[in-house]
Amino acid sequence: MLILVLGFRRGEVLGLTWPSVDLDAGEVTVEYKLQRIRRQLVHDETKTESSTAVLPLPQICVTALRLRRKEQEAAKKAAGELWTDSDFVFTTRYGTPIEPRNFNRSFAFRSAKAEVRTIRLHDTRHTCGSLLAALDVHPRIAMQILRHSKIAVTMEVYTHVPSEATRRALRKLGKHLDQQNRK
Repeated sequence: MLILVLGFRRGEVLGLTWPSVDLDAGEVTVEYKLQRIRRQLVHDETKTESSTAVLPLPQICVTALRLRRKEQEAAKKAAGELWTDSDFVFTTRYGTPIEPRNFNRSFAFRSAKAEVRTIRLHDTRHTCGSLLAALDVHPRIAMQILRHSKIAVTMEVYTHVPSEATRRALRKLGKHLDQQNRK
């Protein structure tokens, strides 16, 4: 949900901790990532200063995170002594961080199960950008949501999705050219 709605990167989702989530205020602070570097899981700050941000959580994300908290509490109870305490929002059934490649496999499995077209996990970030563009969200706002360091990166996504204004302009141009062609 966080990847699709807020354009989180895989490492940002896996590195998200409960202290960074304020469900009552409806905010999430993106400040850490989890990735595998040289055979070791590393929980570190996000890659750039612009990657770090406080974002408002849409209600669908608040609901999903509340559900996640309940699932995690149930997993902790079921695991008993095998549970590893951590602040991570997304963990295995034993409380340990999720392996990035396993997260990719889980995403592919869930996509197939939902019978939706399978895309790479990272492409959902582009989907988020495309949806924002299709909803005519201003590129600067999309840049803040996606936490791009340069507007050019955001605009790269926006050039692929025609807005309603773009469609109207092209229809108008087509009509004009058609009239000119008839003369």
